[in-house]
Amino acid sequence: MIKKFLLSTIIVLCVLSAANAQTKTKESTKLEDPDNLASQYFSQVMGVAMDATSNIKLYKFIYEWIGTPYRFGGNTQKGIDCSAFTKAIYDKVFNTTILRNSRDIFSMVNPLPKDELKEGDLVFFKIKSRSITHIGIYLGDNRFAHASSTRGVVISNLNEPYYSRYFYKGGRIVEGLKEDLIEE
Repeated sequence: MIKKFLLSTIIVLCVLSAANAQTKTKESTKLEDPDNLASQYFSQVMGVAMDATSNIKLYKFIYEWIGTPYRFGGNTQKGIDCSAFTKAIYDKVFNTTILRNSRDIFSMVNPLPKDELKEGDLVFFKIKSRSITHIGIYLGDNRFAHASSTRGVVISNLNEPYYSRYFYKGGRIVEGLKEDLIEE
């Protein structure tokens, strides 16, 4: 009877030990996964929750442009404006051609309120104007990337008083337009 109990105990311990080892292997694999490491890195650098960083290509592109100075009409890393920056993101990350200025781009979207924005959506601002004057790309957690006229390419928060004051609407590119643009 004691032998059966000891044998059963040893078997249970072996099974538990094996299960624990498998869990640790899965956790270390998860940590060593390059996409997971990239998500962790970009979520820390850009201040966006890790579960919001699903498009590594988007965050990598933005990271490469951070600090690029603002230049009205510019479209290179020597200087870029907000609409050219957004156009470049859509071209390189989403393989979608969009128009060049923020007002024209707004005509290509389904308008959205702030609380319905998802990663990759656009954010539009009317800064001291009746018409749209600024655009950025939403990252999640109220954060967006844009080419600021004073700070160059940066990540800002929609809840900052300045951006909250001038926020107009968010927008998602209309699927039909996206397909038409890709075919052309």
